[in-house]
Amino acid sequence: MLEKFERYPLTFGPTPIEALPRLSERLGGEVEIYAKREDCNSGLAFGGNKIRKLEYIVPDAIASKADTLVTIGGVQSNHTRQVAAVAARLGMKCRLVQESWVPFPDAVYDRVGNILMSRVMGAEIELVDEGFDIGIRESWERALEDVKAKGGSPYAIPAGASMHKYGGLGFVGFAEEVREQEDKMGMRFDYVVVCTVTGSTHAGMIVGFAKDGRAHKVIGIDASATPGQTRAQVLEIAQNTASLVELGREVTADDVVLLEDYAHPAYGIPSDATSEAIRLCARMEGIMTDPVYEGKSMQGLIDLVRKGFFPAGSKVLYAHLGGVPAINGYSYIYRNG
Repeated sequence: MLEKFERYPLTFGPTPIEALPRLSERLGGEVEIYAKREDCNSGLAFGGNKIRKLEYIVPDAIASKADTLVTIGGVQSNHTRQVAAVAARLGMKCRLVQESWVPFPDAVYDRVGNILMSRVMGAEIELVDEGFDIGIRESWERALEDVKAKGGSPYAIPAGASMHKYGGLGFVGFAEEVREQEDKMGMRFDYVVVCTVTGSTHAGMIVGFAKDGRAHKVIGIDASATPGQTRAQVLEIAQNTASLVELGREVTADDVVLLEDYAHPAYGIPSDATSEAIRLCARMEGIMTDPVYEGKSMQGLIDLVRKGFFPAGSKVLYAHLGGVPAINGYSYIYRNG
C-alpha cells in the first residue's frame, strides 16, 4: 500500500517480534503474548514509534527546503526527543515547544530523560506553561512564526507527528511488516494492543490491518484521559490515511476500538495499577515500559487477559512503542524498584 510514497530510512529494518512466555504463563497461560519491539527500531536516541512515522515525513521536509524542524510535546515528550534526533541526523536545526502537559512534581522532571537528550542533541527548547491537549497548539504556531521571523525556514510537525498528512503511513507499514513476519512464523495474531494518545500510530494500524479484515482487532488503550477527542482524531487520521493509500473501503467509527479504563488519573500520571504493570513486565521478561504510555498499555493488556477479554488460545501482539527514557522523570516513584 505504500509503494508510491517516498521513505527516508531511519530504522534498522523490520522490528523483531518476540514471545513473552513468562508473562503469558503468569497471566494464566491461556493467551500467548508477543511483543513487537518498536522501542528497538533505531539507533537515533533510543528510537521509538515516531521514528517509523518520520521516515515518511522527512522526504517532504527535505523537498520543502526547510532548515528547521519545529514540533511540540510535553516536557518528557518521546516525540520531541525523536524529532531532535532526526534533525541532528539530517543536519537541520530543531525547535521544540515543551508544554506542561503533566502535573508531576518530581524535582528533576524537566532535567532528565527525553528533554535531557534533546538538549544534548542541540535542540532549541521553549518551555511553555500550558496544559495537555492533543490538538493544534497556539504555542507551536507561534514558534513556527518566530523561526520565520528570524530568517529560518521551518517545517511543521504537529504533536506526535499525528495531524500531519503523512502521519499515519508509518504504521500502515507496521501492519504490512507484521503480515510478512506472520508468514515466516507460520502463524497469525488474533489481536494487536497499542497505546493511543495523539492517534496516528493507532490510525495507521487500523488502515494497515483493514487490508486483511483485522481493523477491529487493533485494541487501542487510551492514555490521554481525553478519549472523546482522541477517538475522533484517530478516526480522522485513519480516514485520511485510507484515502491516501487507496485502501478501497471506508474506515468508520466501528473500526476504532479504544478502551478508556487505563488512563487514570490523568495523562502522564501513573496509577498504582500502572506501576504494578511496569514492575510485572520488567520482572517477568526484563522489558521496561514507561509511566506515560507503554506502562498504561501494558496495564491494559494484563487486565484484559485477566478478565478473559481475549478468548483462550488467542495470540496477542503487544506493540511496544518505546518511550522508556521518560521513566527517569519519575525517579522518586521507582526509587526502590
